[in-house]
Amino acid sequence: MPTQTVETLVEGGRATAAPPLGPALGPLGVNIGQVVAEINKKTGVFNGMQVPVKVMVDIDTKSFEISVGTPPASGLIKKEVNLEKASGKAKHEMVADILIEQIIKVAKMKETATLGKSLKEKVKEIVGTCQSMGILVEGKQAKETLRDIEAGKFDEEIRLEKTELTAEELARLEEEKQRLAEELAKRKAEFEKIAKAIIAEMAGKARGEIKVKLVQAGIPDEMIKELLPVEGAAAGAAPGAPGAGAAPAAGAKAAEAPKKEEKKK
Repeated sequence: MPTQTVETLVEGGRATAAPPLGPALGPLGVNIGQVVAEINKKTGVFNGMQVPVKVMVDIDTKSFEISVGTPPASGLIKKEVNLEKASGKAKHEMVADILIEQIIKVAKMKETATLGKSLKEKVKEIVGTCQSMGILVEGKQAKETLRDIEAGKFDEEIRLEKTELTAEELARLEEEKQRLAEELAKRKAEFEKIAKAIIAEMAGKARGEIKVKLVQAGIPDEMIKELLPVEGAAAGAAPGAPGAGAAPAAGAKAAEAPKKEEKKK
């Protein structure tokens, strides 16, 4: 029996007959309303996220099957902790906290897309993803929580496949996220104050020399680029500064050429 497959991305629980889904299914003669309803039923748990979907249509009978993928683990984690984006410096800047129940929930959602054979192994994979996103797990650095998992601290929660949190736990997580955000903003303000003082103190010196001092002071690279733009430094470089002599050097070589020609004559 000949089949045709339509693959697309839909927002979880909110698929419609509008493009791209409707126009792709129309020529196949399938009941689009039924397909949309089935997709929304299967993707409702991923509300607000883009979900990969496959619709396999039997060309003869017009029956269909729907296969639903899952968003990336990072997307599921961000949804669990109500986070827009992960940390850009995961080793130093923590942006949220997540509990083991939420980790188990994500692991179960990604059950067919992880390498681990047991739920415990899958949980460890998700915790590893949190580590790369700058997200604490149970109030600790992810690598510490991984050691706790290995030691069996969360075996009971994993065995029971516990995924629900109380209102109090959710409120505490939100408070922790706010605390981390305030801590991050405070640290950024401190770095900015130090950086501006160094730049002012070294005014007139080569950009490279100033950058070395900023790096030694622990100023994040992103802030260095923002406060010490390359263009401004190059334009205001002193004649003897690194980079300032590049153009004259090229001109000197060009000026030497006629002299060599004269000698040949």
